[in-house]
Amino acid sequence: MSALLEVRGLVKNYGGLRVTDQVNLSLHAGQIHALIGPNGAGKTSLVNQIVGEVTCDAGQVLLKGMDITHWSVAKRARAGLGRSYQINAIIPEFTALENVLLAVQTAQGHNFHFWKAATAQRDLLERSDAVLDLLGLLGLRHQRASHLSYGQQRQIELAMAVASQPDVLLLDEPMAGLGPAETQHMIEVLQGLRKNFAILLIEHDMHAVFSLADQVSVLVYGQVVLCDTPQVVRNSDIVREAYLGDEELSA
Repeated sequence: MSALLEVRGLVKNYGGLRVTDQVNLSLHAGQIHALIGPNGAGKTSLVNQIVGEVTCDAGQVLLKGMDITHWSVAKRARAGLGRSYQINAIIPEFTALENVLLAVQTAQGHNFHFWKAATAQRDLLERSDAVLDLLGLLGLRHQRASHLSYGQQRQIELAMAVASQPDVLLLDEPMAGLGPAETQHMIEVLQGLRKNFAILLIEHDMHAVFSLADQVSVLVYGQVVLCDTPQVVRNSDIVREAYLGDEELSA
């Protein structure tokens, strides 16, 4: 089965610093592929290249077999790339529904000048409610985002990424800042999403990684030093050395 997302020999230099060094990875439908590595390994820089926010110096990014290496961020999003960030990108003054509705509008190309009219459009509302329901957030639809817990806000941001109806979701540390109960809930949410999306997961929480991932790529100084199953990665001396003093792999 061909990969939905494929990265081939990706390179990015900032002066004399190489932040991604001949990176290869692939992601298939229904798969969660985790990208781990110590702080400063180049994980977010790699995702920024995949989504088009940073131009790569060499290599290719393919989505559903199409070479999207030189496409804009917007064109890649329309083609099926969805992305969430390390920090919340929601609008605190908006309700959960309004935040997701805004994302649905963006995905469908609606003009923001017609915001009030859009709230009355049944198809947009139905799509937004369907996304909230998918993530178990329908009961919060009228809650202002600023009144929600941090974990709930992270879920709203995930809902906004899902609202664009991507084929591939790139999630940058969705567990960041969450407590144990919220982390477990997010793990359950992502388990539920895997049947609808291929997910590339950047995550420092090793419990989450080993609970969710089908494949794990380990990035160290911009290079993938190992790509294998979670069990192999957990027991790898190479990975333990890379994480020494930075992460605990026994979670």
